[in-house]
Amino acid sequence: MTLLAARRTPAQVRLIGAREAERVPQTGAVGSVQEAEVTVPASLLEQVWSPEYLERLGRAYWRHLTRATVGLIRVVYAEDSRTVVLLSPRLPLLRFRVPDYETSAESGSVTWRIERGLLVAAEGREDGFLRISVERRPATGGPGGAERLRVRLEVRNFYPWLRGGGRFARFGAWLYGQTQLRIHVLICNGFLRSLARLDLPPSRVGALAGEIEAAADDRR
Repeated sequence: MTLLAARRTPAQVRLIGAREAERVPQTGAVGSVQEAEVTVPASLLEQVWSPEYLERLGRAYWRHLTRATVGLIRVVYAEDSRTVVLLSPRLPLLRFRVPDYETSAESGSVTWRIERGLLVAAEGREDGFLRISVERRPATGGPGGAERLRVRLEVRNFYPWLRGGGRFARFGAWLYGQTQLRIHVLICNGFLRSLARLDLPPSRVGALAGEIEAAADDRR
């Protein structure tokens, strides 16, 4: 099931705070957080609040990344990894482990842990991660009822190769902040805005697809 039908009652998206200006230190890990509040008709949310759609949310992010870069960047799926490549697998920008999922009645998250790649410095490998989390907020009321979701994209413990070290680190930190970080923030905010369409494509892997019936039983 795709959510193209949701265009009749589209969700509303409000970006929360521009946190792109987080300072880029000359040493140590860097991070970035983008958030949005998504208001969804309660009846529609009940249809999609399941582990399967958490997996689809992750798939929607990778699809948006490819579209936003006009196909220059794409994701290569393997049994033990997800690799973001530039044009070819021979140019692996970031290689992630298979995603970890956490779910509860009111929240869920998917986390990709960084292994290596051209964009990450050697000292930061296997420490950083990319995470998308969703949390249900109190209902807003109104005609037909509506519910609010807080969607958060977070990068933590990332050591950018572009920043370099030594005498170059000061300029490298500035360069990273003006290029790679800005591009990342633009893509993340674009993805958050795209959630207004609620178009969550089926996962390439379907690791959680079998849990949809169990989730429905829990809701009942």
